[in-house]
Amino acid sequence: MENIDKNYTRYNVGVDTTTVQRLLTLNRQFYTDHGREFSATRERLQMGVMRVLDSLCGDESILDLGCGNGELARTLSRRKHSGSYLGLDFSLPLLNEAEREPFSFPVKFLAMDITAENWCSKLPPSTFDLIFAFAVFHHIPGFELRLNIIREIHNLLEVGGCFIHSNWQFLSSERLKAGIHPWDEIGFVPEDVEVDDYLLDWKRGGTSLRYVHHFDEVELAELAKASSFKIVETFYSDGENKRLGLYQIWRK
Repeated sequence: MENIDKNYTRYNVGVDTTTVQRLLTLNRQFYTDHGREFSATRERLQMGVMRVLDSLCGDESILDLGCGNGELARTLSRRKHSGSYLGLDFSLPLLNEAEREPFSFPVKFLAMDITAENWCSKLPPSTFDLIFAFAVFHHIPGFELRLNIIREIHNLLEVGGCFIHSNWQFLSSERLKAGIHPWDEIGFVPEDVEVDDYLLDWKRGGTSLRYVHHFDEVELAELAKASSFKIVETFYSDGENKRLGLYQIWRK
């Protein structure tokens, strides 16, 4: 684990709601414009996600945040999962991909943005055994917004239920680091954002930019503590170096 001293200057209290909304809009536009191209790169689940699925009993009720093109639900279907599954995503192109075929167990998809106010109040009344957020939170700007969403996740879980998530470790790849762009390309200066916030490019179907935050174990431990979760497992997986994804399991 990294030295916790880094944490004292991590958060920029000057990150205001206007900045947060501009970054969210940037990413919403990206996944609207490039949903199909992005889906084509996500036809197989990452090895870390498969490791999580290998640990399931098969009857858990699951809420999948940022469900994308539905590949996780299709994999569960092939594995004869019997518990209910609810997938949320704001990208209509990705949700259209998710709904392209039937499933062998109870599956439902909803168009929903978890960064919107009171998003969880729009869900069917229920609690869940497991909540997934694979490659989701690194696209959510601002400590306060992340923490608010995680506290809502805590409320949606059964006692003893788990929040399982992964976060992109793009700084471990020289190729991905080469895609970092300066903030002035979207009219920002570094002081507008938090430490470990980045602007990364995407070059399929034309060059576009996305907001991405780089988490480490120290920052995730702070979020877990502040939202009353207990971290029960941490592991790294994915990519050629098997370090492109930082996975954690938090228990309520």
